[in-house]
Amino acid sequence: MITLRTLELLTIAMLLKKNRVNKKLFELILQKGKFINSSNLSFKFFNDKNTSLPHLSFVVPKVITKSAVKRNFLRRRGYIILGKYLKDIPDSLAGIFFFNKNSLELFGGRKNKEYNGAQNLENEIKFILNKIY
Repeated sequence: MITLRTLELLTIAMLLKKNRVNKKLFELILQKGKFINSSNLSFKFFNDKNTSLPHLSFVVPKVITKSAVKRNFLRRRGYIILGKYLKDIPDSLAGIFFFNKNSLELFGGRKNKEYNGAQNLENEIKFILNKIY
């Protein structure tokens, strides 16, 4: 059961809607963007001089899993982690993170002693963001 406190924590931690990529910007990024790849996550981006905020989004293709619940879980986990680093990202950056084929096994699931999917995803995002600047 989701409590009011849980909802408050999610809204604070997640990337705000105004910082996400809209359809028009999505197409522009796909046309003009540059790629940075890591082992399980790709990032296509470009510097958009017309924006005063960074615009970032996550895409989870159906190739990874047919289940919309699992795809949304990966996207939400990405937005929560990216929300922590938003102040470090340049304002003119517009980009899209693409999950690769093994992403569900590496970034999904629950935390235990040997495995932490959220920490794995955070390390990949930090790795990619460090390549940008």
